[in-house]
Amino acid sequence: MAASDEHPTDDWAFFGVGHPFLVVHAEQRGLLAVAGTYAHTRATSVAVYNSRSFVPRAFIRSRFPVHALAAHPRRPLRPACVFAGTDVFVVTMDWSNTPAGPAGYPTPRQILHPNGIRWWTEPDKDDPDPAFHTHTRLYADRHRWNRGCLDGLLRAVADEAVVEVFVADTELQRIYHPYDGGADVILATPAERDRVRDQHTDWLSSHPAGL
Repeated sequence: MAASDEHPTDDWAFFGVGHPFLVVHAEQRGLLAVAGTYAHTRATSVAVYNSRSFVPRAFIRSRFPVHALAAHPRRPLRPACVFAGTDVFVVTMDWSNTPAGPAGYPTPRQILHPNGIRWWTEPDKDDPDPAFHTHTRLYADRHRWNRGCLDGLLRAVADEAVVEVFVADTELQRIYHPYDGGADVILATPAERDRVRDQHTDWLSSHPAGL
């Protein structure tokens, strides 16, 4: 993957991104990630497009500034050490321009998470243009964790067919958030964090800053 640190021209724009300031092109995978901002907000929008047709594949609006975009080699997704022998909440997501409208883009979410029920809807109406308002919808279910129970869903995440999935214990003290390049693991205490880190050093980023 090659990254461009040059700013695009002022008249270059993508739907829903605002003024783009960072572009990453994954040539082998035919994907283009664009990060942009709007003048009235500090939030950063990131959209992923087919680099030939510019058809959107995913859209994320971060509440925090994004300073870099990068692709990571796919790594195994292994949450078993966090949740073995416990009940878990499995949460998936879609978004729409209206609270009850169709999903913004088709995914196999409903097939892979058929028992998920609507848990939460988070509106984003920061943009003054109602055409750019979005409603993020979270779907959750509870079941006993057992080996292989989420293999299909995790594989879809690794293949970027589904985005924004997380698994949590029933107290919401431990959260596993997989994505196509790896996973974020949030644990209940610093001691537990350090123990899991030391047991699974192969999970860690090779970046000097640990990012």
